[in-house]
Amino acid sequence: MHNTRRSKQPIQFDPEIEKTARKQRKEFLARKAEEAFHLDKLFVEEEYSMAEKTLKQLATPDVTATPLSIVFPTLEKPLKLNSGFLSLLPKFYGRSNELPNMHLIAFDLTCSSMECEGVKSDDIKLRAFPFSLEGTAKEWLFYLPSGSITSWDELKIAFLEKFQPASRVASIRKEISGIKQGRDESLCEYWERFNRLCASCPQHQISEQLLIFYFYEGLLTKDRCYIDAASGGMLAEKTATEARALINNMDLNTQQFGSRKEVGDVNGINSVDFTFLKDQMQENAQQIATLTTLVSKIVSDQSKPSICAVTSDMMCTDTAGQPSFMTTNSEHVNSLGGYINQQRKYDPFSNTYNEGWKDHLNFRYGSGPRPQQCNTPNSDTRVPKSRKLH
Repeated sequence: MHNTRRSKQPIQFDPEIEKTARKQRKEFLARKAEEAFHLDKLFVEEEYSMAEKTLKQLATPDVTATPLSIVFPTLEKPLKLNSGFLSLLPKFYGRSNELPNMHLIAFDLTCSSMECEGVKSDDIKLRAFPFSLEGTAKEWLFYLPSGSITSWDELKIAFLEKFQPASRVASIRKEISGIKQGRDESLCEYWERFNRLCASCPQHQISEQLLIFYFYEGLLTKDRCYIDAASGGMLAEKTATEARALINNMDLNTQQFGSRKEVGDVNGINSVDFTFLKDQMQENAQQIATLTTLVSKIVSDQSKPSICAVTSDMMCTDTAGQPSFMTTNSEHVNSLGGYINQQRKYDPFSNTYNEGWKDHLNFRYGSGPRPQQCNTPNSDTRVPKSRKLH
């Protein structure tokens, strides 16, 4: 006996091996000829059908093709989904702020209330899931290849790969590892927020020990001391299961009896509102700056050059007694005359009294006023006594 190369099993002895070989060869050739005949017949029928169809018939869509991507299994008994059950299904629209895992949990919970004799729960979910999608999510289901989904597990995997990709999972994992308790957030609120974040992504692949460590690391100092005291020294000496049970008990106790605020925080008594003080200081600084600007403007407007007297030669003397030329400013000259922007009317053809006649030389009584003289520096022009003696 000889053994085969692959299976290494003994071959039965055939006394008419040549006859057997001819028989097998004949069967093989007959099978090949039959396959070739079927292929030729198929091509001939296709060419004949293509030749017989018109252009309009060729453009007609094939209604026999299945447009749905889901292939529903054949059931022993027909499954009917009533409108009351469909109205209870949660809706998923495919928005960025929606959680796909939470939708699947809510969907499973709703489908658990639907029971049909002889029908599996996965078959019910497979038929009911398209009715829970709306908007972009339903369009995604329509665009899947025809017949690509054959079971409920395949549909869940495709749904999560689309609406919760690896990039979003990595972002949630990073958020879990860096979670921090808010300044005004209680221990109960912080614990609930942490649990919601972990439940939003069950595939975060973070161990229970690391989850408790991330939660403990993000606690405020006061609440961390409370947890350490409740654990009998240090929470790190507890296992992950014991630590979670301890935190759950503290959360339950807080919910049952509540938490009392500190005395200094009740209605703002005995507390200092630094925000109000800061705003008040800023307002005072703005008022001081406004007053400073206003005073500086008034001082600059009231500053005038010092003038003692004006002569006909436009000479003046300042307080130092030195002659200087007066600035030809109309406002300064008018102020020296005792009137501002009041000029006499010298209209010779006026219907009323002409005030300019008072200044005419022929209509004056007595001599006119002498021009004012400028005060010259005091200088002794007398001849010294020593010179008079000579």
